[in-house]
Amino acid sequence: MQIREFTESDWPPVWAIVRDVVRAGETFTYDPRMTAEQAYDTWIESPPGLTVVAVEDNRLLGTAKMGPNRAGPGGHVSTASFMVAADARGRGVGTALFRYALDWARRHGYAGMQFNAVAESNERAVALYRRHGFDVVGTVPGAFAHPVLGRVGLHIMYHEFADRPSSEGPATLPA
Repeated sequence: MQIREFTESDWPPVWAIVRDVVRAGETFTYDPRMTAEQAYDTWIESPPGLTVVAVEDNRLLGTAKMGPNRAGPGGHVSTASFMVAADARGRGVGTALFRYALDWARRHGYAGMQFNAVAESNERAVALYRRHGFDVVGTVPGAFAHPVLGRVGLHIMYHEFADRPSSEGPATLPA
């Protein structure tokens, strides 16, 4: 499997993944009625952020986006999101995209990575993030309307990059 930067020709299969994940309503807080244009504006990052795809045998299996969590004084903390095609789940695609995003954030000098809205019912993702050093720093009870489970909590998860020298100062972001 190769992870590479998104190109415009990737949009149709990326949209198919985003559309299916969002319409399922089980993991993302995006509106299930989101259009392709709205999804593009939401998912495709502009610098200093980045959108990538995971490809195997010319088939797009998943996608990730990453960048600063907030602008200005919050710009030294990164964030990322991941989506995998339904028939590619359980094959390590999400883990590979997650590790790529962590490495990317470290290389670009971020102090840590924050996930703002991880559905507590998304147990596989929560477990993956915990295995890689993330902590739940807060949970908003009942903030996510899961289509089967009803209202479940949304975790805010954070991982400080201890391997980043504290004397570096603000993040050095790509041009």
